[in-house]
Amino acid sequence: MRSLRTAGLRRGVAMSTALLLLSGAASSVRAQTPTPTPTPTATTGQTPAPPPPDESKTRMDIYGFTMLDAIFDFEQNNPDWFDVVRPTKLPAFHDEFGEDGRFYESVRQTRFGVKTYTPTSYGELKTIFEFELFGVGVDAGQTTFRLRHAWGELGHFGAGQYWSTFMDPDVFPNELEYWGPNGLVWFRNVQFRWMPIKEDNRELFIALERPGATADAGRFTDRIELQNILGRFPVPDVAAHYKIGRDWGHFQAAGLYRRINWDDVLEDPFELSGHANGWGVNLSGIYKISKDTVKLEATFGDGIENYMNDAPVDIGVKNNLTNRITPVLGVALPVFGMSAFYDKTWSDKWTSTAGYSRLNIDNSNAQLPIDFKNGQYALANLLYYPVPDVMMGGEFQWGKRENFSDGFSFSDYRIQFSFRYNFMYKLAAK
Repeated sequence: MRSLRTAGLRRGVAMSTALLLLSGAASSVRAQTPTPTPTPTATTGQTPAPPPPDESKTRMDIYGFTMLDAIFDFEQNNPDWFDVVRPTKLPAFHDEFGEDGRFYESVRQTRFGVKTYTPTSYGELKTIFEFELFGVGVDAGQTTFRLRHAWGELGHFGAGQYWSTFMDPDVFPNELEYWGPNGLVWFRNVQFRWMPIKEDNRELFIALERPGATADAGRFTDRIELQNILGRFPVPDVAAHYKIGRDWGHFQAAGLYRRINWDDVLEDPFELSGHANGWGVNLSGIYKISKDTVKLEATFGDGIENYMNDAPVDIGVKNNLTNRITPVLGVALPVFGMSAFYDKTWSDKWTSTAGYSRLNIDNSNAQLPIDFKNGQYALANLLYYPVPDVMMGGEFQWGKRENFSDGFSFSDYRIQFSFRYNFMYKLAAK
């Protein structure tokens, strides 16, 4: 079956939660450019405090960081994904990507963003424009500009490209590896969002998101009858979540529904058109223990693979050989993902993170033996913050891939050292 082309921008993946939004997590300290020192007054001889920003006018934050990753890969993976650990990109057979042992350096995590805050009669208008240098899609493996967020929000409504409403960005661990746990829901998507409840300790968000999916023709990939099947998405994906926050952390429950169609446009004796209903449930939360944080997530559903951080196709092919008109069927593949990480704060200058994630696919019976079935992911790190806005550290990483039915599996081991330098500059209209 011909691939259904994805219309939704794949994640990208990846980086610690707090760093992604510079939201003030313990591991990320904002730097503000100092305000020029005013002239001392004649009467007191002391320098007066600068006036606070005028919140009746537009304010702007310019922020981001530069980052270097140095990676020792003891095994091998797809060279287009050289600086991340993605089980789906590990070899599907012996020495698929050459011999083991490689060293890489990358600055692709480097990020730049602008946020604005503008008062209006309907409340504060917020916008965010953010990009990084991690190429994906046709730019996979390249150091090039990649849009992360292009978002506007006013009152109870938001529109643009932002975190999917089906995900929980706060459960991303404080790690060096960019792509992150493979069992997480992790997707930035184009959407229109309604936020009927938007409070500090409670929120209800509902969104219409851009649809998209991919398919695997499996054993019938070379059949001409499947070369003229086209994907079609008649309605947007519908996502919603409800979140409650407490002093101990928060809990979030999210749901997703989608419709995936495929049309057989070849005039022959076969009728291979069809559709699938995709659905998913995502349960997530964080639990605070003194200065430490436990981050947990579990997700299950059918045909929602493109919302997962590292998953294969949404639609698989299934034998239906007793039917001469429709000898094969497309089916939404069931998926389960989980992630459990512990962020440890040793002191103001030292932190660590350790955890495990996995993703399992229930393959359809006409997929190839080498197709992806299970992936596992784990890491542990030690990070040092010598001064505000500077981080350096080391991390051990492990990923494992298991094939559908040929018995092949492969494990990758890596050590990564990273250096990150944050910046922040605040502007306010006078």
